[in-house]
Amino acid sequence: MVKLTVFFKDKVLHTSLFESGTIHLGRDESNDVVIDSLAVAPAHAAIVIRNDGCFIKQLNDDFHLIINGKKMAESPLGNNDTISIGKHDIVFNTNEFFDLPAHHDTRVERDLKSLNEEINPDVNLPNANLQFINGKNIGKVLPLKKSLTRLTLNNGGVIIIAKRTDGYYVSALEDGGITTLNDQPLQDNSLKLHNNDVLNIETTSLQFFMN
Repeated sequence: MVKLTVFFKDKVLHTSLFESGTIHLGRDESNDVVIDSLAVAPAHAAIVIRNDGCFIKQLNDDFHLIINGKKMAESPLGNNDTISIGKHDIVFNTNEFFDLPAHHDTRVERDLKSLNEEINPDVNLPNANLQFINGKNIGKVLPLKKSLTRLTLNNGGVIIIAKRTDGYYVSALEDGGITTLNDQPLQDNSLKLHNNDVLNIETTSLQFFMN
């Protein structure tokens, strides 16, 4: 599974999931990922998904392809690589686990790794993930591998994402109205999460999606 997230000036425009094959990127509407910008070629680049890895190839010599800040005509792709075409960035993600750097200074980001409690390990649901859409980790994906995710806030509150029989639910314990789901305060509610919901926790914004 490959996920492509298109950004413009650090704002998420859209995301797409792909299982296999060739993914075409460009301005023309016939592409799999369409970027409506004159700085993007009608057929700009193609990503090939293979069992042994993925790679990207530039399709138009007049329109540059930049991978992780370096101009390249062709390149293998790894988890969390950034593809820049025109003024847009595309973050490439696979299902690999993303380890947060130890030096990050917010407890909410550190505690995203603390998936250490079980509610119902036998629940059979699609895999779920959180993707950072702002801050130092923008574009990075963190799979929710356990049944309960605890996010500790700087003010001592706790946000919980629980895996239940009918889906994933988020709730807050004494966060003082800081946390919002799609810009609505979470408060004392327990709300079901849906694809592309945006969870704002203090200064960190995370997008929820399943695959």
